Amino acid sequence: MRSAVIAEVADAVYFNPVHGTVSNPYFPMSPNFSPPQAVYIHVPFCAHRCGYCDFTLVAGKDHLIDGYLRALEIELSRVEGTPEISTLFFGGGTPTHLPPDALRRLFESVLPRYRLAAGYEFSVEANPAGLDKDKIAILADAGVNRVSLGIQSFDADVLTVLERDHRQAEIDAALNGLRRRIDNIALDLIFAVPGQSLALWNATLETAIAYAPQHLSTYGLTFEKGTAFWTRREKSQLIPATSELEREMYALAIEKLPAAGFEHYEISNFARLGYRCRHNEVYWTGQPYDAFGPGAARYLGGRRTTNHRSVTTWLKRTLAGESPVGDTEMLSPEESAREAIALGLRRRAGIDLAEFRQRTGYDLIELAGETVAALTSRGRMGRDNHGIRLSPEGLFFADFVAGEFL
Repeated sequence: MRSAVIAEVADAVYFNPVHGTVSNPYFPMSPNFSPPQAVYIHVPFCAHRCGYCDFTLVAGKDHLIDGYLRALEIELSRVEGTPEISTLFFGGGTPTHLPPDALRRLFESVLPRYRLAAGYEFSVEANPAGLDKDKIAILADAGVNRVSLGIQSFDADVLTVLERDHRQAEIDAALNGLRRRIDNIALDLIFAVPGQSLALWNATLETAIAYAPQHLSTYGLTFEKGTAFWTRREKSQLIPATSELEREMYALAIEKLPAAGFEHYEISNFARLGYRCRHNEVYWTGQPYDAFGPGAARYLGGRRTTNHRSVTTWLKRTLAGESPVGDTEMLSPEESAREAIALGLRRRAGIDLAEFRQRTGYDLIELAGETVAALTSRGRMGRDNHGIRLSPEGLFFADFVAGEFL
């Protein structure tokens, strides 16, 4: 049950993170906001675009890497001072697809802009293929202390369907190399893949548990419009798993992983004690965050903005000194509060009513009491004197429930 992002946003937000003042040549913004403690860097390069992927990326265009790094340095120049941040996340694309020299230059462009707070979380997404000891050394030497590895499956047939370019040997090599230098490893898995049985998914979960990662994410395969998988489904070349099978697979994960010591702390995410993804929790709790790179979305001062999703458009505009922004949306206080409900319900702990009021200025029950009552009566939400949360049944309808509050 993979939920879509509630919204993507954009427009360059130029701010002073030290004084909280705005120096944005593209639009005015209220200076009354907290400087972000989380920063995301989007790296749009991959060896191959998998058929289900609708992220901002380019494949087979490594000649754009140098321009990307120059443009990223330009976009980062809007950061004033050296603000302290608690989480830093490099996603993609595949950041580790970059050649070693380019990977070093990427970190050298970003890291001097910030001070990493004590106990920081510094995450990088990686794929098993091509993640050799030299690149792992570059990650570790840069201070990376968490790697999210896009395994998706251990089964060769499932990996073929998903168009992944790694197999068991690459998975073993990547994990063995990572464990020598980085002690926080997250694995991403996909279920409800065409042809994947419940028994095979069970074997996948058991194998993942045996590898003893600190974090596991389990996502139901989605067919996004515009992807190759969408087209193949329309032509009946791919037959999606039935909704009943998808539900059984998700139910198996939320039964099996907690029994193995993983806390089910968010709809799709499970972690050992102390190893939640703190960066993603910034998103789910509605805190401000900054972002750089093509397609990167940020949330600052109540304004959500997203850079151009076209890598070449982002490159051209940024290198020309123009705004890299594609879309922007200024949320009203009520819209921000309602979105906070939709995002907050992703967390298994749900939403604390007192904390929600303090953070948003709204009484949640006054704002959305009828919706809460209706969903509670249908068994999709639980409520007590302290807060609201998805019920066990509501987990299977998370997207629908979130939409009811928007």
